[in-house]
Amino acid sequence: MTTSVIVVGAGVVGAATAWSLAREGASVLLLEAFERGHDRGSSHGATRIFRHGYAEEDYVELSVRALQGWKHLERVSGRRLFDATGAVDHGSLTALKAIAEAQDAAELPYEWLTSGEAEARWPGLRFEEHVLFSPGGGRLHAADAVDALLAAAQAAGAELRFGVRVTDIEEDGDGVSVTASDGVHTADRVVVAAGSWTPVLLRPWLAEHRAVLPTVTVTEEQPAHFPLLPGPADTERSWPSFVHHPTDAAVADAYGLLTPGEGVKVGFHGVGPEVDPDDRDRRIDPSRLEQLQRYVAEWVPGVDSTRPDGISCLYDSTDEEDFVLDRVGPVVVATGFSGHGFKFGPALGDVLARLALYGEPAAPRFRLAVAAPDA
Repeated sequence: MTTSVIVVGAGVVGAATAWSLAREGASVLLLEAFERGHDRGSSHGATRIFRHGYAEEDYVELSVRALQGWKHLERVSGRRLFDATGAVDHGSLTALKAIAEAQDAAELPYEWLTSGEAEARWPGLRFEEHVLFSPGGGRLHAADAVDALLAAAQAAGAELRFGVRVTDIEEDGDGVSVTASDGVHTADRVVVAAGSWTPVLLRPWLAEHRAVLPTVTVTEEQPAHFPLLPGPADTERSWPSFVHHPTDAAVADAYGLLTPGEGVKVGFHGVGPEVDPDDRDRRIDPSRLEQLQRYVAEWVPGVDSTRPDGISCLYDSTDEEDFVLDRVGPVVVATGFSGHGFKFGPALGDVLARLALYGEPAAPRFRLAVAAPDA
């Protein structure tokens, strides 16, 4: 008997889940509140960083699975989705040593460099004293990747519906009923991967089943693209993906990568104001942009810091920045991707599909707390 599954959300996680489910033979209906490829959530834009640079071994293992998935999707789709530019971490030696140890455990290659060696190799960047280069990192073509996932899911048999907002989820016998703007749908399982909208949508269901969702804070982040300056760093091969772990605690972690045709994208990680995803004006805050420009002028000399093109995007973050990947009855929960989830797309799709179909649990750090029954 074929298991029917509704997937809520067509960002990278929902699209990857729909593809994984369809490949497993499930009957899949994907419902997305907005149009295909919309820019209101967290999966829009041309590029995202891919890196193995985590201090936690389970995240590194998940990144290895994800890269295999992206390469498989390239073969299936015939589209170039990943550029192996390498990835650089620099700054805090404590942070870098933890990343190196986790990569040792996964037998991934890396290289230690001095700041001078790194600046000679990548003249568009400045570095703190300690630099760790991981050749397995790079750049994902984000919008193309999401579109390829959706196309692959559809080709495998999934039904995709856009402009359909889900407003309620209730039990229906051994399965679940989903109330949406186009009517009521029933299925054996539901996967909710609606990004910043997931916590509000699932709150009644989780409360009813005594499951405790970690605090998920939705913030509006404001990176920007900066045009390349003429010189030794004006070629695409001169730009690895990069993450700065400042030794100065007053400076936020920063990240960046080249977006071909748009410049170098640079942003601070997780510093934006809390917002309602349905009620934000998306205007660029001049004071925050000026702060970013000052950082770029000091640390990214290969771009013109005076000509930023600001971007508005959403984070849905748990306090520890860990994902939530768990199942409560017939409902699978996916949230808390904290601005670092995109790279894991295919691996997250596999984890969530196996949770939905077979009840296979995710790693312990990703699970919900469940309250004990009343005595």
